Amino acid sequence: MPRIVAPARSGDGEGRLDVRLTILGGGGFRVPLVYGALLADRAEGRVTRVTLYDEDPARLGAMARVLAGQAAAAGLPDAPAVTATGDLDEALRGADFVFSAIRVGGLDGRAADERVALAEGVLGQETVGAGGIAYGLRTVPVARALARRIARVAPEAWVINFTNPAGLVTEAMAEELGERVIGICDSPVGLGRRVARLLGARPQEAWIDYVGLNHLGWVRGLRIGGRDELPRLLADTEALESFEEGRLFGAEWLRSLGAIPNEYLHYYYFNRDTVRAYQEAKQTRGAFLRDQQRGFYAEAGRDGLPPGAALAAWDRTRAEREATYMAENREAAGAGEREESDLESGGYEKVALALMRAISRDERATLILNVRNRSTLSVLDDEAVIEVPCLVDANGAHPVSVAPLPLHAVGLVTAVKAVEREVLAAAASGARADAVKAFALHPLVDSVAVARRLVDGYAQAHPGLAHLR
Repeated sequence: MPRIVAPARSGDGEGRLDVRLTILGGGGFRVPLVYGALLADRAEGRVTRVTLYDEDPARLGAMARVLAGQAAAAGLPDAPAVTATGDLDEALRGADFVFSAIRVGGLDGRAADERVALAEGVLGQETVGAGGIAYGLRTVPVARALARRIARVAPEAWVINFTNPAGLVTEAMAEELGERVIGICDSPVGLGRRVARLLGARPQEAWIDYVGLNHLGWVRGLRIGGRDELPRLLADTEALESFEEGRLFGAEWLRSLGAIPNEYLHYYYFNRDTVRAYQEAKQTRGAFLRDQQRGFYAEAGRDGLPPGAALAAWDRTRAEREATYMAENREAAGAGEREESDLESGGYEKVALALMRAISRDERATLILNVRNRSTLSVLDDEAVIEVPCLVDANGAHPVSVAPLPLHAVGLVTAVKAVEREVLAAAASGARADAVKAFALHPLVDSVAVARRLVDGYAQAHPGLAHLR
């Protein structure tokens, strides 16, 4: 693939660092979010070179055009240089940071995960329940292989994992990379931002007491000037039901919990309602995104298309994608359309940028991340990856102390972590019995017999899982 922007020279300027970023899954739809954040970063020591790696040259070429359009629109003479390649070792060599943003099986795989689960009357969402287990079984072997390759080719690189299921995949990669792999998600950030604004605080000035696993966590407090202001929000029904999570869960349930759950807990607390909404939908989320992105990549990859046109196509597609996010959950909750204030994501690309800056410049930052537990939650072992506030510096991310989980949260967290461990075991052994156990132990799979049929269905749907028959 051609180089899009002339590369920066190492040592350009006075003391300028040549920070190199590699994106695995560089043809993925969300890559322009990352590049946009890099373009906006004008501080010393910013990323100067970006390498996109992908096994699909057509997607890689389309995404290269979008990024070229972004660079042209920004009009910056020193925009980060972008190189695209299908050679993994070439992509990794010399990298300071590696983003893992792969999707094993593509959106066809996601659509199949949903279809197989819904046929059994259980949830097929890509990170939660049966769909998340199937996705994990496909992804963990690839993530482990990538971690080994990174450890060999770029042992000094920090790996930032975007790949879902984020907590599970981060834990798998940590087997090889230890604490040099950190998982990120934008859900906790977006939730914390919405709660802070409702309480009249600037998000960056509030301490968010958030704890759990990826897509399974709770905001238990929000401290402004040392005082917990969350009880004030919980007492105000109108304010509670004015934002997305409040409309999803309802004020009464939030007050019962004494916390604001991550939006993905809607799949647990209202499981029957959500499964029914998914079954009644004209198209599952994965199938919608598959068809939508086919159209985008076909348009962005057309011969003779100027970079600006590719960027415009990406902007249109992204706007539609954001507006339809978790539509089935909103339907089940009667929450209506997403409001303008809800369309702003947590900004996972901004979390990634803040993480890189804290490590590369030793700028102390506090971020909610997926990291090894150490001794943070006593109900889990030290190696378990959890999602909590962390202090970040040049030595990586360090989880802060948190109060113990209430019993209802302990039950969910330990049950789902047990399932993740079974997925790791099944991915390593290739044994059908291990896979059945992973499905059967999940709180959202209601029968061992259903678990067995799920394994059979996924083995038939995915060639890479055919050995589980």
